[in-house]
Amino acid sequence: MFPVFKSQWRKDKRKPLMVILFLIGSIALTLIFTSSNMVPQTTIAIFSSEANSDEVVDKWEPLLNGNESFNFVKTDEETARTDVAEGKRDVAINLMENDYRVITAYDIPTLPLIDQYVQKVFIEEAQIEAAAGSQGIDQIRNDVESYLENPPFQIQTKSLSGGEVSNYDMGIQLLFGFTLFMAMFTIGFKVNGVLSDKVSGVWNRMILSPVSKTGMYTGHLLYSFVIGFVQIAVVLVIFQYVMNYDLGNNFAILLVIAAIYALSIVSMAMLITGFVKTPEQFYMIYPSVVPIIPVISGVYMPPGTISNTVLLFIADLFPLTHAMEAMIDVAFYHQGWNEVALPMVLMLLIGVICMGVGINLVERRKN
Repeated sequence: MFPVFKSQWRKDKRKPLMVILFLIGSIALTLIFTSSNMVPQTTIAIFSSEANSDEVVDKWEPLLNGNESFNFVKTDEETARTDVAEGKRDVAINLMENDYRVITAYDIPTLPLIDQYVQKVFIEEAQIEAAAGSQGIDQIRNDVESYLENPPFQIQTKSLSGGEVSNYDMGIQLLFGFTLFMAMFTIGFKVNGVLSDKVSGVWNRMILSPVSKTGMYTGHLLYSFVIGFVQIAVVLVIFQYVMNYDLGNNFAILLVIAAIYALSIVSMAMLITGFVKTPEQFYMIYPSVVPIIPVISGVYMPPGTISNTVLLFIADLFPLTHAMEAMIDVAFYHQGWNEVALPMVLMLLIGVICMGVGINLVERRKN
């Protein structure tokens, strides 16, 4: 077993490019898609055509800039209209004393949201002015704000365990998804070494050596497991301790889940190896099948997006679904060993079945 393990290690030591690329790919894909998943702040030009334009804009600017999604910037009328006409800005707003007009050159997806927010601000200001009557508006506004800070009825949300409800971070889900996804390629290409040795004749020559057939299988598969697990662990350590991503308080459980997942992917790759005859066929089939698995498993989508019973059943046949479920439970909901035991057992079950069938197919085809 160990001579086979060492020989695979020496191959990667001489040519480590593939492992390094998949490791960098896991980090790069996570950073790219998590950054694109963040909604940028929209800058909107505001101006007034009224005679007292400065007073109107100065009145509404602080009231409008109370939303993190929109940034209202004071601009002169000519510049605002020209920017919208030339496409430099998507939208501008012409403010009046008690009304407004939205100026845009074309329909944009965020236009209804902008209009809804501005309308809400104007309605709230009109209600405050109506309630103020002969009193000062500033005094009424301060009274309303102080009242909302400590209202008579308050709603508190707690999780089933009694703690705070965790905010769902899609970036963390994508981190787990891309890390596990890239590890599937690394492990699969390493498992393909079994087929490469068989086709090249190395396998038959090694049988004549003191190394047993069981040792040859174990050496290949153990190395594939180790290299895949190390890749996942390195990525998780980098994001947890270097990039300060919040992966929960049970990092040890994440590593155990990663180890069981790597073992099950080794088995799944061995199963695919049993259906092909040459390493070239494996390189054609495996990269074609693997990218479909995250899509079916809902890795790239928020929870609950996929509701089709057939797709959910197919997703449960792959270890990725159960690994994602377990890691998300640990990172977001701080679940312990008992809560994530079922997904880990299912991954082990899938691994045992795939490994048994895969090795049996390889041996039967040889005979």
